[in-house]
Amino acid sequence: MTQVLIREATIQDIPQLKTLMLAYIVDFYEYRQPEDEKLNGLIDLLLEQKDGIQFVAETEEGTLVGFATLYFTFSTLRASKIAIMNDLFVTEAERGLGAAAKLFAACKGYAARHGYANLSWTTHKENFRAHKFYDKMGGELGEWLSYSINPTIGIGD
Repeated sequence: MTQVLIREATIQDIPQLKTLMLAYIVDFYEYRQPEDEKLNGLIDLLLEQKDGIQFVAETEEGTLVGFATLYFTFSTLRASKIAIMNDLFVTEAERGLGAAAKLFAACKGYAARHGYANLSWTTHKENFRAHKFYDKMGGELGEWLSYSINPTIGIGD
């Protein structure tokens, strides 16, 4: 079994992290590949650790096999800051070997240590493996429904 170390992403991780993020976006979720400058900008923003942070799962050989992303925001209802785990991804070959649980624990621990009132996340409704994983981690299906909209659609009509 491969041992993985979970740590905060650094500038040296950018090439491997970018490859992982593209595997997550394009291969796993089958979304359109983002423009290179946008993805680079997002990685740079997360490395600043002001609006969010990324954790990486690294093998003993120095290969990144997963990442998790937290974004920081606020809750009016809680009158406090909250963390949103927007991504948790582990390469296919490493799934089921504990890397995801370690990444999740890093996110939860970070939120606890930094005084966040809540850690929340969403996953695709058909990602049943993730549903089981989050149930196992102690997550509870929330009371709120998640909606989204592209704000540029319908403008100027």
